[in-house]
Amino acid sequence: MLVTLVQIRGVTKAYYTSRRKDRARVVLDNVSLQFEDNEFICLVGPSGCGKTTLLNLIAGFESPTAGDVFYKGTKITSPSPERGVVFQEYSLLPWMNVLDNVKFALCSSDLSDDEKDNVALRALTMVNLSDSAYQRPNLLSGGMKQRVAVARLLAMDPDLWLMDEPFSSLDEQTRKKLDDDVLNIWRIKKKTIVFVTHNVDEALHLATRIVLFSQSPGQVIKEWNIPTTMSRDPTSSSMIALKKEITDAMPACACADICPIDIRM
Repeated sequence: MLVTLVQIRGVTKAYYTSRRKDRARVVLDNVSLQFEDNEFICLVGPSGCGKTTLLNLIAGFESPTAGDVFYKGTKITSPSPERGVVFQEYSLLPWMNVLDNVKFALCSSDLSDDEKDNVALRALTMVNLSDSAYQRPNLLSGGMKQRVAVARLLAMDPDLWLMDEPFSSLDEQTRKKLDDDVLNIWRIKKKTIVFVTHNVDEALHLATRIVLFSQSPGQVIKEWNIPTTMSRDPTSSSMIALKKEITDAMPACACADICPIDIRM
């Protein structure tokens, strides 16, 4: 039986540009969604359509202007270790080595120092970074830094992973390798992942569900459920047809000349 992990009910988010409440920039407009246990959801849409804002609302970093967000039936009002985040920017502490950066996620845990070391080392092993445990972040490549961020989530072990374009700044080969690593971790750990991306090919490779947003103010245009049994070979007829359906539904971007969304066929 499917278990609903996140419920988003009629959420609108506006940022006021002055003290007058009648002047606001609406980023999300009446969005309703729900995410089930062990789903891999990719949020896709033009720049500025509110995908990152939605992740921030689920994480508890911000509050909606209208509507509510629930996690396991409880209204979200603040961050929680049950909901882990991997940011687009490298969020490592430069004065700590890799192991200590991962252990930092366990700072409020009741585990002993030795137990924290063991948890962190197991997490680093899962992302193939155990040999770099005692290096400083400045010695790591961009891909390695994001592996540390993923290891930190593994150490925290939240039920919900929120990933905000975590690999978009990496070269294509590294991005694809990290996508595969995250996909394998998802299959093993059976968590729920909400993953923001501009890249339709990346979404098709990863997701069990793709949610397409309109231009700002962001609204849900359409959703696609993708069975785990469906071939993810990008050259297969089913993937080609699905990609065309998604790209045909993609809203025209007002800033198409600079928008990074990838809709290549």
